[in-house]
Amino acid sequence: MADSDRDDTTSTARREFLQTSAIAGAAALVGAAGTAAAQTAGSAAGQSGAGEASAAADAHVGDVQVLRSNERSGSDYMVDVLKSLDFDYFCANPASSFRGLHESLINYGGNQSPELITCCHEESSVAMAHGYYKASGKPLAVMAHGTVGLQHAAMALYNAWCDRVPVYMILGNHNDAALRRAAEWYHGVQDAALMVRDFTKWDDTPWSLTHFAESAVRAYKIALTPPMAPVVLTLDGHLQEDPISKSEQLPIPKLTLPVLPQGDSGAVEETARWLVEAESPVLVADRYARTPAGMGLLVELAEALQAPVIDQGSRMNFPSRHPLNHTWSARALVAEADMILGLEVVDFWSTVNSLRDQLHRSASRVARPDAKLVSITTGDLYVRANYQDFRRMQEVDIAIAADAEATLPSLIEAVRRLISRGRRRELEARGERLAEAHRQSAERFRQGAAVAWDASPVSTARLTAEIGNQIKDEDWALVSSYYSDAGTWPRKLWNFDKPYQWLGHAGGGGIGYGAPAAVGAALANRDMGRFSVAIQTDGDLMYAPGVLWTAAHHRIPLLSVMNNNRAYHMELMHVQRMCNARNRGIDRARIGSELVDPNIDFARMAQGLGIHAEGPITNPADLGPAIRRAMAVVKRGEPALVDVVTQVR
Repeated sequence: MADSDRDDTTSTARREFLQTSAIAGAAALVGAAGTAAAQTAGSAAGQSGAGEASAAADAHVGDVQVLRSNERSGSDYMVDVLKSLDFDYFCANPASSFRGLHESLINYGGNQSPELITCCHEESSVAMAHGYYKASGKPLAVMAHGTVGLQHAAMALYNAWCDRVPVYMILGNHNDAALRRAAEWYHGVQDAALMVRDFTKWDDTPWSLTHFAESAVRAYKIALTPPMAPVVLTLDGHLQEDPISKSEQLPIPKLTLPVLPQGDSGAVEETARWLVEAESPVLVADRYARTPAGMGLLVELAEALQAPVIDQGSRMNFPSRHPLNHTWSARALVAEADMILGLEVVDFWSTVNSLRDQLHRSASRVARPDAKLVSITTGDLYVRANYQDFRRMQEVDIAIAADAEATLPSLIEAVRRLISRGRRRELEARGERLAEAHRQSAERFRQGAAVAWDASPVSTARLTAEIGNQIKDEDWALVSSYYSDAGTWPRKLWNFDKPYQWLGHAGGGGIGYGAPAAVGAALANRDMGRFSVAIQTDGDLMYAPGVLWTAAHHRIPLLSVMNNNRAYHMELMHVQRMCNARNRGIDRARIGSELVDPNIDFARMAQGLGIHAEGPITNPADLGPAIRRAMAVVKRGEPALVDVVTQVR
């Protein structure tokens, strides 16, 4: 209710109460001898509002300090440095350890470039930054609070680390124990970044403002140099809050990003020769497409060779309907290949081998023993020891430790130079065979999607098809992760032909990534005029549903369609596997993995957080109209959610 709408009597009574309370509190602090002074101070506190009266509770009357006219805070200078790095947004759950920087961002910095995005959980802040980068190609900065904020953020940082995404985190702390308030002891730490050092690329704790400036620019440079990864800066509260003279001209270092490493010319030439001579080459791309140019380069290489492409999906590497896209025939292609080129492949071992997950696990080679294997990856440039995200070691014939996208132009040039006229005709014939196989696969997908078309709960294929039919004329982007997109149906049924239409998965497989990453990507897409859609799973959203409020509060247009199968279904299947292996039957396997009794009403929950929402929908005939209504809300600049009760696969 606005102040002008309040009852005058109520407002007057409230003001009198605040004034009386402030006077009484001040008198108790200074004693009877200081009554007159206390009344004066108390009246001022009451007139300026309850917020200032509450803040003064930590200090005696007369102890409040303000900057002099010739001073400014250290955090104002920090904002100057951060603005030089061209951040558009800062995500944060507010906290006292970075209150100085917070205040400088919104007042001195005008809450513009960067703008503060209010989050309800630090994991959501980092996951938003993760999704934002993959949609925009620009880092989004995150602030977190001491020990507790970083512990909340740690899982999302690990996802970003495994996905090699540059999250720029600023952590508040109070380094000087002699100056800590009571709460700052259990929120403070000697080595703040220690708990995440195994899955961040670099961290620092600046001890001066000059130190901060150099480390802030260095952190950005390190984060953006492949292999990209999160970085952490720990900012002391007093360094933020202590005054400095306005006349003190502190420098801001210039940011110069390094030229990306390209493959050795001899190794690239040898790889090109093997590709041209191979009868059954296969191109495998995973975390390859680092920029929008990556897809076009891979299309050039594939078409020059008329070779099939397996897109493992960590990035939007290759158009889904291109006749050389044979992602869904990966095992058969690998088994036949005489030359396999891996482009930023995270798990090359699993690409050419198979692990049988039974009571006794066993491994077998899928690829031919004589197949030539070549890898081009920045993964060879930086490996940490403790966390096992680097996967099992695969022997290869040529290992090019370089950025695959940066290396592709020279590889394409070498391939084209080596293809003779006669060889080109042979390659064209191979391309025709592959195109026909692609058409047959696409027809099988369409037929498969029609199975259980009218079933209730709604099939995941129909869910995907209905969304695709509604958004096909928009400049759309699917911003949900691999683990929350109704299986593989979108990439089988939709026409992915733009670099931003697919963002890949969480990296570390941490549940709780999907919803905030989708909001972060939708924030980036809002500024670029794209329509964002997420196929959102129920279990993932329940980790931190407050991100829906963030989307509503900041007017972030996002269509979230729930793939609500009322269970952590992958985990349920793992328990079923154990039940079968132990001859106990699967009757009780659902215990501990279902989200029922009560069923979660996602529509009502979203409405309570300020989101337009409909559902739960169980009749597939109701799905299309509900999506259309939700799209109208999103197209006017607001988020919307449609809750659909779905089959498990």
